[in-house]
Amino acid sequence: MTFTEHARREQIIECTIDLVSTKGYRGTSLSAIAERAGISKAAVLYHFSSKENLAQAALEHVFRQFGDYVRERVESQPDARAAVTAYVRAMIGYQSAHRRHVRLITEVLLDDQDGTKLKAPGSHDAGGRWQTLAGLLADGQRAGQLREFDTRAIALAIGGAIDGVVSHWLAHPELDLDAAADELERFVLAAIA
Repeated sequence: MTFTEHARREQIIECTIDLVSTKGYRGTSLSAIAERAGISKAAVLYHFSSKENLAQAALEHVFRQFGDYVRERVESQPDARAAVTAYVRAMIGYQSAHRRHVRLITEVLLDDQDGTKLKAPGSHDAGGRWQTLAGLLADGQRAGQLREFDTRAIALAIGGAIDGVVSHWLAHPELDLDAAADELERFVLAAIA
C-alpha cells in the first residue's frame, strides 16, 4: 500500500467515525461517507469492499488507538496497584476524551449483522479486555502486591463497572466523570488490596 493509499484509507475511516458517531451505523451510508471525504462512493469501495468492512476497519482503528493509550499509561507504572489504577483511569480518560470513538464502538457492536452481539452476555468483550486486565492482576498477585482472588471474576467486575460509569455518562453528560473515576479507583483498590 502506498503512502497516498494509506492516507486515503485513514481519511475514509475518520469520516466514518464522525458520521457513525453522530448519525448511527444504520443512518450512515457509503454515499454520505464518500461525500464527507470529498471522494466518490466507488473510491470508498476501492479501499473497503463494503460498509461492513469499512465499519470493521474503523472499529479496529479505534480499538488500536484505545489499546495503545491504555497500554502506555499502564506500562509506565512502578507496581501492580499503580498499574491497575492507571488502567481504570486510562479506560475512563480515553472514553471521556474520545466520545465519538465510544459512539462508534457502541454503534458497530450493536449492529453486527443480526444486532445480537450485545444481547449475548460476554460476546462484546472486544480486544481481550478482561484477559489483559486479568493478566495484570495475576502479575500483581505473583509479586505479592495483591491479595488472592479469581482474576477473571475481578477483571470482569472492574470492566463492567467502567462500562457502567461510561454508559451512564453517555446518557447523562452532566455526570462528573472525574469524580466517578475517583470513586471507581477507590472501589477497585478495596477489591484487590
